This record gives sequence, structure tokens and C-alpha cells, in this order.
Amino acid sequence: MLVRDEDRFVEWAIRSAVDFCDEFLVCDHGSRDQTPEILGRLAKEYAPKLKVHRCAQSGESHEMIAGFAGSPTWVFGVDGDEIYDREGLRNMRRRLEAGEFDNWWVVFGNVLNVADLDVKAAHASGYLAPPCRSMTKLYNFAAIDAWDGKIVERLHGGEIHFRPGFDQSRRLNLHDSAPWDQADFRCLHLCFLGRSSLDAPGGAPRRNIMDRHAWSVGKLLSRVRAALGGKPAEDWKKQKYARGPLVEEPIERFLGTHPDRR
Repeated sequence: MLVRDEDRFVEWAIRSAVDFCDEFLVCDHGSRDQTPEILGRLAKEYAPKLKVHRCAQSGESHEMIAGFAGSPTWVFGVDGDEIYDREGLRNMRRRLEAGEFDNWWVVFGNVLNVADLDVKAAHASGYLAPPCRSMTKLYNFAAIDAWDGKIVERLHGGEIHFRPGFDQSRRLNLHDSAPWDQADFRCLHLCFLGRSSLDAPGGAPRRNIMDRHAWSVGKLLSRVRAALGGKPAEDWKKQKYARGPLVEEPIERFLGTHPDRR
């Protein structure tokens, strides 16, 4: 997990995923809100499993996992705005241990990209993946010898050195075969909600590192289109995460790890 100013949801995110993992590594990239205090408290509660590092550069988050390359390890990348179905992850872990996914490089799950969240009523509205893209990150590090080079943050960029029999095409989209309400590997992606107490009320959703990079490119293209009299590009986050109909889903299964519902 790589975080920066995530105090609204980071505890919920960690509690939802920590039981799935043998080791939970957190890179705190200079948080200024209450995130460090929350992480410190959780590190004591989940010691020695949960380890928190303060990172000066976001790329250090990848250095924390690079050494797992070539080992029988699944690396699960979790963001501070991702809430997982804990019971579903228990089933997912049993499937991993049984070897069901050993021949795949990366596994993607189901996602609800949340536009509105009502914890009291146990409902959320948003956009499902599919048709949106899935941003879940579960990687089989036994499939590679190394992942190095210029890396902006963990699991993004750089060069992957695959072992024989594996390449980038070995990607399994579980969301293509399992509907949202039957999926083990599913996530509430709170991408359209403010993630920090420092965020302005009603302000635009914050962009993560890769979002900001893509947005800067998109913004440049939008300006070029406008200068040529064309239609400006749409918001990049909306293009990825707001496809298809707006739906409302019950989220009771996600609330057992919510700090206010435990």
C-alpha cells in the first residue's frame, strides 16, 4: 500500500485486506493529515504483520516488494481508497493456495467505482467494472525474475523480466465471468470521494500519482484539440471509472471492517 493523506478511508482499507495477507507493507509518502497516526495505531494492533515505512519518494514503495520477484509470492496492491470484501478474500486465498491461478501473471477482480456512499443505509452508488476497467492489482511474482527500471510507484512502470511461459498477456479478468454479487475478489473503489480531512468539502476527487500523469497528458491533448477547434477531452478519471449505467448496490458485506461498525 502506497498512501499520502488518506485519513478518511485508510483504516477501513487496511482492515478489509489485512487478513488476506501474510505481510502488509505500507509506504507513507509524506502524509500531512491524520494518516501517520492511524497507521501507527494499526501497526501496533497488527504487529508484526503490518509494517509502516515513511518514504521520501513514491518509487520507494516498489523497492519494498521488488525482492519478492522469483519467489512463490502473490503481491496484492491496495490503495487507500479501496475497500475489499473480507469474506470474499478468504475464499480467494483458498483458491490461490489451491493453485487455481498459478499459470496467470495478474488477476483482476470486480469493482464498484463509488460516486456516493451511505454507510448508515449500507448502500453505495457508482459504476461497475465491467464495463469500467478494473484497477485491482494481484500479481504472481513467481512468474518473473525481476521488475526493475524507472518506476513511479509500486506495480507501475519499469521493466518486467518474465520467466519462460509468462508474459503480459497472462492476465485473468475474473470480472468477466463472475457478476458483482457473486464475486470473491471485489472492491469498493472510492475514487470519486474525498480521501483526506484536508480535502475541501465538495471539491474535485484527488488524483493519484498515475492519474495525475495521465491527466497532464490528457490536458495537453485537450488544449491542442481546443486550439484546432475540436472537442476537448473528457476528464480522464471519468473516462476510466464512470462507464455504463449508474447503479446502486448493497454493501453490508463490506461494513464488518468499517471503523464505525466493528
